[in-house]
Amino acid sequence: MIKRRVTWLALAMLALSAGFLLWQLKGPTGFILTLRGTKLATLIMVGAATGAATILFQTVAANQLLTPGLVGFDALYVFLQTLLVFLLGGVGYAAIPAAAGFLAEAGLMILVAVIVFRLLFRNGGADVIRILLTGVILGIMLRGLAELLQRLLDPAEFSVVQQASFASFSAVSPAQLAITGTALAIALFLCARMAPRLDVAALGRPVARGLGLDYDRLIMQALALVAALVAISTALVGPLTFLGLLAASLARELVPTHRHAWLIPAAALTGALILVAGQFVFERLLGQQSTLSVIVEFFGGLLFIALIFRRRTL
Repeated sequence: MIKRRVTWLALAMLALSAGFLLWQLKGPTGFILTLRGTKLATLIMVGAATGAATILFQTVAANQLLTPGLVGFDALYVFLQTLLVFLLGGVGYAAIPAAAGFLAEAGLMILVAVIVFRLLFRNGGADVIRILLTGVILGIMLRGLAELLQRLLDPAEFSVVQQASFASFSAVSPAQLAITGTALAIALFLCARMAPRLDVAALGRPVARGLGLDYDRLIMQALALVAALVAISTALVGPLTFLGLLAASLARELVPTHRHAWLIPAAALTGALILVAGQFVFERLLGQQSTLSVIVEFFGGLLFIALIFRRRTL
């Protein structure tokens, strides 16, 4: 039953991808397919990375309310964009090679994430309030620094920061896609290798250690993968705070199992489906270009609030 449901998710992803590429295909087909293929690959990679990362993060934190985006990745991304424009100017920022800028941003976010995660989960992930408060405080601090730098920019440079601060799936280069695809494939392979041990870790630290699992080492390995997955997706298109929560929650409903060998691919496929389906509706059917990230964040935020109230009433 579980295998069949994951297979149906994969088939739905293939059918939706075909529709995204071929819907009302007119004019210079080669050029149009190249543009659509690049955007489709971006949507799939970002959705898959975010969905898989959220399942890992929730397992480590032993809480299905949490998502890596709550730890301040969006604020860190905006601060980095603002700092680059402040130091280099609008012209210098635009002159940064796409691949080099992507690698630098992703590397810095991975480093910061690993440090923050190590501090947060040093004594386990049971203290959810501490994790959330740390993420909120970190986000406020980085947003404050970003706003301070933005006040020192001239209007033209401020518009560059504003444009770079929102998730966009249209300005991705083939070099960035190649780097992201390679990193994502390696990370998902490591997730698959780690899945049986994650099943044991989900039982809790005392039980997992009693069964012979090196729990602390596994947690740090999982957090390193979370940091890598979230960093590459954020550096590629920008922040999508609640996409992971949507993908993980829907995946748990569609594939009701505790086995990470099925949960991780289900969440990756669900995240990709959300983005591709949303982009298809807004771009192909409604003729919109920039509303997907806003809608995803809106519904993700509503889901987060609903899950909180659901936990309080149980």
